[in-house]
Amino acid sequence: MDDKRGDERVTINKEFESFDAFIQEYVTNISRTGVFIKAQNPLPVGTRVNLHFTVIMDDIEAIEGVGEVVRTEKDGMGVVFRELSGYSQGLIDKLLTGRGTK
Repeated sequence: MDDKRGDERVTINKEFESFDAFIQEYVTNISRTGVFIKAQNPLPVGTRVNLHFTVIMDDIEAIEGVGEVVRTEKDGMGVVFRELSGYSQGLIDKLLTGRGTK
């Protein structure tokens, strides 16, 4: 029996007014390698997800990539980045070093 779970992708797409709103509302912990996403119904471990977060900095920016759920808790799930564009990685770096807001 083949396990097709790795082929399924769930899209996580949300818009935010700022990087701070992104952190406060949805993402409680972000690093260069992954993110903890608040969710009432966390996805099962092993689920591949298409990530798309739109945030407002000086302009509207999008963090996009592919991740995989690696742990679940009652209030959310840990997602490891599997693929991020260089641009999205740069936005995360900017977020981690200065919150990306003025």
